[in-house]
Amino acid sequence: MRASISALTLLLAVPLAACGNGDEATTAASAPTGPKLVLQPTDTASWQDVSAETTTVDQAQVLARIPGILTTLSVREGDVVKKGQTIGRIVDSQLGFQAEAYKAQAVQAQAELARVRFLHKNGVYADARLEQAEAMAASARAQHAAASAVARQGAVVAPASGRVLRADIPAGAPVAPGMAIAVITAGPTIVRLEMPESLSTKVHVGSRVTAEGIGEGSATGTVTRLYPSVSAGQVTADVTMPGIDNQLIGRRVAARVETGTRKALLVPESYVMSRYGIDYVTILAKDGSAAQVPVQTAPVAEPGKIEILSGAAAGDTLVSQKAGAAGK
Repeated sequence: MRASISALTLLLAVPLAACGNGDEATTAASAPTGPKLVLQPTDTASWQDVSAETTTVDQAQVLARIPGILTTLSVREGDVVKKGQTIGRIVDSQLGFQAEAYKAQAVQAQAELARVRFLHKNGVYADARLEQAEAMAASARAQHAAASAVARQGAVVAPASGRVLRADIPAGAPVAPGMAIAVITAGPTIVRLEMPESLSTKVHVGSRVTAEGIGEGSATGTVTRLYPSVSAGQVTADVTMPGIDNQLIGRRVAARVETGTRKALLVPESYVMSRYGIDYVTILAKDGSAAQVPVQTAPVAEPGKIEILSGAAAGDTLVSQKAGAAGK
């Protein structure tokens, strides 16, 4: 009976020992065979999230030049116009009456000049009378031309080529000189940043900017203009960026701007593996053993690199992960 119990105990001990070896394997990595890297702080770009929108370099306002009634407006938001295109008309009936009156005076002065010239030619009038008639006719013509020019300013003309952003004054509404009837985009499409004024000394012309949502995927550009004024604690910068979708001017986008450099622990992506949502690196000890250690990581702008935030320190020796290890 005792022999049977001893044999059973031996059989149970074998699988338990096997289980113990498996648990130990989860804490220690296999013998390192890949390339090795000693962690050292390196200079990398420092980035900060900022508010941004797509816009154009300038926006041209279509202004009323005379008072009157906006009788027509032939454009709507989103329409594309060319510089010099007539997009509406303002009518002031009083200006029309004045122009007609000056025209009648000009016709009458010209008829009087013709009569005086005839009489002057036949010796009835002296030279002074002819000069007086000529001066009156010239003055009447000038007044008529000026009144006609003012009346022609009722044409609403696009000052620049671009897309209409606003045209919200309805036809039939009264307008005054200087009133904005429409707003048109002018110049190339850009990304405009609104940043805290604390970044005014860290961001400069040439600073890199990344943005999401301006086209297909992300895009990178550079600051081309930094405005010198501060408004409500914000400074403004213009960014030239390729591939901007200009169909929606004023659209908010997610952007990050380069604000200088800092020290960071950067490693190639091949040195980090992910398992069940947790990132690991293999650290080589002084005695030659290796262990997988969980680390906190963050993406960086440098392609193919990952920043290690915690879990490993400067001076640690990392071993590159084997191909196919990720995702296990």
